[in-house]
Amino acid sequence: MKYTNDLGQPIGHPIPNWTPRCRPLATTLVGHWCRLEPLDPPRHADDLYDANRADEQGGMWTYVPHGPFGDRASYRAWLTGLTGREDPLVFAIVDQGHGRATGLAAFQSVNPQAGSIEVGHVAFSPGLQGTTPATEAMALMMATVFDKLGYRRYEWQCDALNARSRRAALRLGFSYEGTFRQATVVKGRNRDTVWLSIIDTEWPRLAAAFKRWLSPDNFDAEGNQRTSLSDLTRGTVPIRAADRPT
Repeated sequence: MKYTNDLGQPIGHPIPNWTPRCRPLATTLVGHWCRLEPLDPPRHADDLYDANRADEQGGMWTYVPHGPFGDRASYRAWLTGLTGREDPLVFAIVDQGHGRATGLAAFQSVNPQAGSIEVGHVAFSPGLQGTTPATEAMALMMATVFDKLGYRRYEWQCDALNARSRRAALRLGFSYEGTFRQATVVKGRNRDTVWLSIIDTEWPRLAAAFKRWLSPDNFDAEGNQRTSLSDLTRGTVPIRAADRPT
């Protein structure tokens, strides 16, 4: 449906009774496979540093402004500088199985007036990359944004050359929006920035896809997935009525 004003000019659709959203809070988000705890360097720094050391060549830091960190003290100092902020609001991702932190993610670029928020500061150690806890961590953050806070838009930005990040975003259900050419300079290099997003009207189907994929029934005895998340988020596999969010 198209909307026009009294001058006959096209305008955006109305949003009745819209009010600014609340900011996300530094509270623990709990799932089946992982939990996200507000970053606390005294509690999380050593686990995170040790987990990141498995990335011996430092590839996880190539496309971001920070890292790699040559020693435990410098990494802890960087984490300490991230704490106590509303934006970014950084979480440590803790595996429910062994109880150790293995990655970071944050709510950032929070715009309560527009109902927009970005996931950023994503730093997954090799042991977290490509795992079920990694996917659940992203799903928990999305559910917080849309279900608990009522935001309209969830953003993902990355270096246009970061193929791994782009694939991850698309697998999670983000839609490519465009590329900002020469958007910034990172570590003395040009960076073109890719923008992707999920909006509130897309979330109910994605929520059902995550629920179905994360179900223990979707994994065999060896932990192999029966249905891929990409198929579910692309909509190629029908979502069962029982999986739809209530």
